[in-house]
Amino acid sequence: MSIGSETPAGAGQLGAFDLKDPPDMDGIRACVHCGICLPQCPTYRVLGEEMDSPRGRIYLMRAAAEGRLTLTRTLVRHLDLCLGCRACETACPSGVPFGRLLEATRGQIERRAPRPLAERLLLGALLGLFSHPKRLGWALGAARVYRRSGLQRLVRATRLLAPFPRLRAMEALLPASPPGSDRPLPEVLAPRGKKRGTVGLLLGCVQRLVFPRVNAETARLLTWAGYEVLIPREQGCCGALHLHTGRIDEARALAARLLTRFGREVDFIVTNSAGCGSAMREYPHWLGADRDVEAFAFKVRDVSELLAEADLPLQRLDLTVTYHDPCHLAHGQRVRLEPRKLLAAIPGVRLVELADSDLCCGSAGVYSLLEPEMADRLLEWKVERIAATGAGILATGNPGCLLQIARGCRERGVAIEVLHPVELLGRALPEPEGNG
Repeated sequence: MSIGSETPAGAGQLGAFDLKDPPDMDGIRACVHCGICLPQCPTYRVLGEEMDSPRGRIYLMRAAAEGRLTLTRTLVRHLDLCLGCRACETACPSGVPFGRLLEATRGQIERRAPRPLAERLLLGALLGLFSHPKRLGWALGAARVYRRSGLQRLVRATRLLAPFPRLRAMEALLPASPPGSDRPLPEVLAPRGKKRGTVGLLLGCVQRLVFPRVNAETARLLTWAGYEVLIPREQGCCGALHLHTGRIDEARALAARLLTRFGREVDFIVTNSAGCGSAMREYPHWLGADRDVEAFAFKVRDVSELLAEADLPLQRLDLTVTYHDPCHLAHGQRVRLEPRKLLAAIPGVRLVELADSDLCCGSAGVYSLLEPEMADRLLEWKVERIAATGAGILATGNPGCLLQIARGCRERGVAIEVLHPVELLGRALPEPEGNG
């Protein structure tokens, strides 16, 4: 690691950082460099480089904050390679808030260490696409034409995109079959039987267009669990992708807008996307200790948390299933048992534990599109472990994981169906899909 020239902290500065959302020094100092996090860090496991470990990256943050390092391209590169999976937080005995430190540092980099124009344009294009459902809808329409015309088969057969790894990664994520119906869900769905409460359902950006069946089954299962389901129109983006990539002001604007879409009458705000749920639970940190913000974050629940408490009339499915822990569900929200409890509750389902189930699959928001080489190495590990289970179905609760793992299994010839847990639960309900 090359050390830049010393930068004394001047007025309005914290070493190489400014005073607008700097990484928290108490959080940085909480790291005692014990190394317990190292075996849990995906990039350290692949590269074996100290500066590509959580404690190495914290060392870089501290050195920058203390003026011993500048925001060199080398420093930035070590931070760019981090997936933000937060596995280190689960392992850390000192409670270091690594995710927040990383996001704050990336915010500093975005302002104080401008990237090459091509990188800025690519990131802007990706965020502009995935956080705007209308634009994503247009892109998916073009993808359908691309698939039906036979051009997709030609491009993949000739490996035309091999010299362009980022383009190849984007193309490879396209689902093998078109998404299900994107028919809008009703704004209000009545509970079945005795009412347990009222929930607001976050549709998500990618989820609502790429996996609309997941939202439909989420709503249906919640009604079976006794909840009235409210689905506000024009919800917008939660800001997770912007937050993870250092676009903090944009994330705040999106979060503030989303807050207005869910009224106080809901008991819970339900999400079926791990990344969205994790970001929404952290709104008080980024938006301030406002009563409405704190109340909103407190109400956020992954769908598995509510369904695990319900008595669903599940019918028998003779299947072997394995489960992959999405990073921001297992490490960001600490939700691990509930999805497994739900899957195991389906009569006839044999749940096989996946080795390294909480090791990142390489998706990590838009990481797989920005860092395709590292993402592919992690995906290869993940698919090897999936194949070893012998399962016919892989369940996971995040759209990025669904796309990434399905792609990896498809490319490596692993015959397995990749589903969100609610899709599998929906199959076990006595009511045919699409009703209710």
